[in-house]
Amino acid sequence: MTTNRRTKENAVAHQGKHWIEHWEPENEEFWESTGKKIARRNLWFSVFAEHIGFSVWTLWSVIVLFMGKNYGFSAADKFLLVSTPTLIGGLMRLPYTFAVAKFGGRNWTVVSAALLLIPTILAAIVLHPGTSLGTFLLVAALGGVGGGNFASSMTNINTFYPEKHKGWALGLNAGGGNLGVAAIQLIGLLVIGTAGATAPRIVLYVYIPLIVVAAVCAYFYMDNLATVKGDTKAMREVVKDPHAWVMSFLYVGTFGSFIGYSFAFGLVLQNQFGRTPLQAAAVTFLGPLLGSLSRPTGGWLADRIGGGKITFFTFIGMALATVVLILASTSKSLALFTIAFIVLFVLTGIGNGSTYKMIPAIFRAKAKVAIANGAEEAAELLKARRLSGALIGLAGAIGAEGGLFINLAFRQSFADAKSGVPAFIGFLVFYGLCFAVTWAVYLRKPAEQPTSERGLALAGAEV
Repeated sequence: MTTNRRTKENAVAHQGKHWIEHWEPENEEFWESTGKKIARRNLWFSVFAEHIGFSVWTLWSVIVLFMGKNYGFSAADKFLLVSTPTLIGGLMRLPYTFAVAKFGGRNWTVVSAALLLIPTILAAIVLHPGTSLGTFLLVAALGGVGGGNFASSMTNINTFYPEKHKGWALGLNAGGGNLGVAAIQLIGLLVIGTAGATAPRIVLYVYIPLIVVAAVCAYFYMDNLATVKGDTKAMREVVKDPHAWVMSFLYVGTFGSFIGYSFAFGLVLQNQFGRTPLQAAAVTFLGPLLGSLSRPTGGWLADRIGGGKITFFTFIGMALATVVLILASTSKSLALFTIAFIVLFVLTGIGNGSTYKMIPAIFRAKAKVAIANGAEEAAELLKARRLSGALIGLAGAIGAEGGLFINLAFRQSFADAKSGVPAFIGFLVFYGLCFAVTWAVYLRKPAEQPTSERGLALAGAEV
């Protein structure tokens, strides 16, 4: 009787125009007749809101280009400014992951989009010489809410699509969101090139109405699924799995590099090679743009060749590109430095796609091992989906913090050596660790490993 009453209360709570009570995407007839159209509509407006979220998250990578000598900030101060939203954005991803089940995908998209107005409007108010670094840091920290949008958007869209279409939908959702980094940098370039480096508020005036449009569109055109339930148990279970920490470590190397370099590229060009704001802005957008566009390629290659192999060779490529960056820095070759940095961005995008593809493959492989040992097939496959979904949220949150480490490394490097070379040497060592871990866990044959490691290797054998 208590269960029936709770079910009735939940049904009443979910009544309303934008609540969908019945959702069966795996039912082919339902999907073709009803589900596909609704899912696509929610996908496009989710991409738009997430795209704006990424732009607000990386807003300070553009704003610092406008901060001339009259602001009184050193290179280290500016790297601290761009580090702050990276930190907060990564931390926000875990609660945002669970918000969809708590409040509804459409409802949370409206709220999370509207929250972007706070850091944007505050930035417009405080953005002038004479404002203290502490004030700027506080406003930049509030911009971290844009980083959380990725987690809730991916969680929401994941619930709308059947398994066979999730790769395409999630890839499009992630890639469209990542393009928000390049978009705001292009707008920054346009403003600097036309109005000059003393008019940063124009960038904010462009985004304030776009944020309102994103929230309004989500309100009118998106839906909540009443069938979505929070699964905190899966998160508690997945953190006990060694793969959770291996994949989070690798995602620090791929996505952490992408978002960290997105924030830092313009500042590095200004401080390493003395570029003007216009000269820096003219090339900084290329890295995030190509890195975003290459992300689906990483997933496509992982489908055909194997995620472990693509991730392994991606990290080797990132290490080689970093060596070139060190050589270009010491020889003061701007052209070589710029090309190597853009290649590095492309590789981070490929790595983003391949590592995210590895996660469901890992748990499918573990499920097959359990099924072969006599476990019930349906239960093991369901467990694989639950745990892979939880790990996507966890890895996304931890991986984003890689951007914090990159900008803090640059800050210390320029403060101590007036050069980014020490930071690049640190990144080179880290990428070496990443491809070594990828090989040891996912590419080494099980027979070559000690008995205690075979279970872990078998689980990743098909990755």
